[in-house]
Amino acid sequence: MRKLPRVLVVEDEPSIAELIAVNLRHNGFSPTVVYDGSAAQREVDAVLPDLILLDWMLPGESGASLARQWRKNDRTKSVPIIMLTARSDESDKIQGLDAGADDYITKPFSTQEMLARIRALMRRRAPETIKDSVQVGELTLDAGTYRVSYRSQELKIGPTEFKLLHYLMKHAERVHSRSTLLDKVWGDHVFIEERTVDVHVKRLRESLCDASCMVETVRGAGYRLTVQGKPVMAA
Repeated sequence: MRKLPRVLVVEDEPSIAELIAVNLRHNGFSPTVVYDGSAAQREVDAVLPDLILLDWMLPGESGASLARQWRKNDRTKSVPIIMLTARSDESDKIQGLDAGADDYITKPFSTQEMLARIRALMRRRAPETIKDSVQVGELTLDAGTYRVSYRSQELKIGPTEFKLLHYLMKHAERVHSRSTLLDKVWGDHVFIEERTVDVHVKRLRESLCDASCMVETVRGAGYRLTVQGKPVMAA
C-alpha cells in the first residue's frame, strides 16, 4: 500500500484545524493536528512529517520562532513549511519567509489553494537526481555529499539556498530573472511570488560569508553568480 504523505497541522483554532484536516484526508494526505508549539515539537520529535502547515499566531511560542528552530536542526531543516497567518502585509510575508517558511498562505484562504500549494511544494521536495560537483573560482559545491566550501572552508547552507546556488553555479556569469529562477529552482511556481527569490538570495549571501559578493544583483534584470564578485547592492 502506498504511504500517505504526513502533514503536521499546527493551528490553535479548532474549527480551522478540523477543516484543514478533513480536506487533507479527502485528498490523499495523513494529517496530524496539534494546537500549540509544545505539542508540535513533540510530534516532530516522534515522527518527522513530510510537510508542516504552521500557524503564525500560537499560544506560547510563535510559529515563526518554531520555524527558525526547525531550520537550524539538521533533522528538520529540509521539511517543507507553509506558514498560515492573517497577516497580509508584504513585510509580514518577508518576515515569515525569513523565519524559514517555504511558502505563505494568508487567511482566509480556499482549501483548493491550500491543496495546490501543498502539492507544488511536495513536488519540489522530490529527491534531486543531480549528484554532480561544480566549482566557480574558489567556491565549490558537491551535490552528492551536500557540501559547499569556499577557500577550503565548509559553509552551512539551507536546502532551498543549496538548490539555488547549484543552479547559479551551473550557469555562472549569466543573468537570471526572478521568474526564471522560480521556474528552474522551485519548479512549479504558479503560487509563489517573485519576491520569494529575493528573500532566498539574501539568505544565500548570508550563508556564503566571504563569498557573498559572488552573487550579484543586476538591476532591472535579476541575479548572476560571477567569479569577479563586486560589493553587494540592494535589489
